[in-house]
Amino acid sequence: MKNVRELPEGPEAESAPGSPVPATPAEVLLDGHRATRDRVARSILDHGPSSAADLAGRLGLTSAAVRRHLDGLAAAGLVESREQRVYGSRGRGRPAKVFALTESGRDAFYQAYDQLAADALRWIAEAGGGGEAGQEAVAAFARARFNRQGEKYQGALEQAAAEHRTEALAEALSADGYAATVRRVPAATAGASPGGAQLCQHHCPVVHIAEQFPQLCEAETEVFSQLLGTHVQRLATIAHGDGVCTTYVPAPGAAPSPRQGTGAAPTAGTTTEEPPATSARRSPA
Repeated sequence: MKNVRELPEGPEAESAPGSPVPATPAEVLLDGHRATRDRVARSILDHGPSSAADLAGRLGLTSAAVRRHLDGLAAAGLVESREQRVYGSRGRGRPAKVFALTESGRDAFYQAYDQLAADALRWIAEAGGGGEAGQEAVAAFARARFNRQGEKYQGALEQAAAEHRTEALAEALSADGYAATVRRVPAATAGASPGGAQLCQHHCPVVHIAEQFPQLCEAETEVFSQLLGTHVQRLATIAHGDGVCTTYVPAPGAAPSPRQGTGAAPTAGTTTEEPPATSARRSPA
């Protein structure tokens, strides 16, 4: 899971074996609070929309304690309250309030999307004939997917000046969850042509699939080149163990790709805070 952790039910959840030991009493209290909050969310997942009284009974907590945790989950956008659905005639009084997981709350628990995607790509490869033909079928799918993604970015890049299109692409990628930044690379020597920029993606939403199918990284690089109107060079990818997906983008008028030993681009895997290195290493796509 991403936001909510799987924990055992019952009192032992507060001190599950293997859990890190907090250093201070305040951390002990905070860790216990989070563990109980996670149990509340898990109970809603297992049993469906539930009232505070239902949750209190199932978890052995007071209704007041459950409501505090529900308030925290609601503030985080993980649960929402609604009127309890009643079948048949309803008695007098205010309808009971129940709490249900939101879409974000459900996403916080583990889901097998990665496995589904991997199975689908393997099926494409097999249906395409296997071997090189199958790999090309996967590549065709990857190109089609990233071309559609690139179409979303086209308008923003067309509105940006040529020298700022890399930043415009980084903003568009960040909006899709890639946490992208740009680092300008200075020229190797005074009077030389501009050095260009590093487009750094600090997060990859499909990293586990890209580890198995490098065609995804290759297709993404092709789309970057098309959007920016210049040859780009992929220096590093998270899928191949680098800390950041790094793509070198030459400045207008610069050489189409960095050359070994010129200092035009930092070494693969560097972050936006590191100084430029003296050579560029190409990482497999």
